[in-house]
Amino acid sequence: MSGILSGTLVAIALALWLWLGGLLPGIWQQAPLVEHLLWPHLYLVAVSSGIAIVLGVSAGIVLSRPRFRDHAEASMQAINIGNTVPTLAVLALAMSVLGIGSTAAIVALAVHSVLPIARNTFAGITAVPASTIEAAAGMGMTEGQILRRVEIPNALPAILAGVRTAMVINAGTAPLAFLIGGGGLGELIFAGIDLFDPAMMLAGAIPSSLLAIALGSLVGGLAKRMTPRGIAFARA
Repeated sequence: MSGILSGTLVAIALALWLWLGGLLPGIWQQAPLVEHLLWPHLYLVAVSSGIAIVLGVSAGIVLSRPRFRDHAEASMQAINIGNTVPTLAVLALAMSVLGIGSTAAIVALAVHSVLPIARNTFAGITAVPASTIEAAAGMGMTEGQILRRVEIPNALPAILAGVRTAMVINAGTAPLAFLIGGGGLGELIFAGIDLFDPAMMLAGAIPSSLLAIALGSLVGGLAKRMTPRGIAFARA
């Protein structure tokens, strides 16, 4: 709820600033173009976020297994390359391999946002007390059952925190996909920069920012609903 309230207050303050600055009419004129570009933008964010979630959670689970834990830090550093390399370089590399278009943009965005999910998944699972795992094993659970019924439910708040961070990063980076032909709201932002048109630039930047805020609030609310009551009570 606090995230939604914060986003609402930011939106109201922004609208007031735009109205006082006389930019609101110019931004409103771009509404048809925003509507046209919004769906490709949402497609980029949704697909790349989905790929990042699958890869990040899978990597975190695999690295949390006892036989792979010794290699976890080195693997995390390898995954971290996607974050340490500048975003434009990741986009350029994806374009050089996959060509111009939305496919390259989706791959680059997924690579750029996979680390928080993988790291939080690994940290959440390895933080489950050994006594809890031993008790589950003593009840006759297999390794797979312990992972599904004990480790993942206990690690869920940490996993969803990583997903939240990754999706906000993804939504904030998505406008750069325009530079390699990915489309989306970046088209308006960069066109506004080229034409020295602040209203056009803000017409693309504002929905992109609001999308990041909305995704962060949505995943935060989802985390509260999905966390088992016993775990939430213990954390409280």
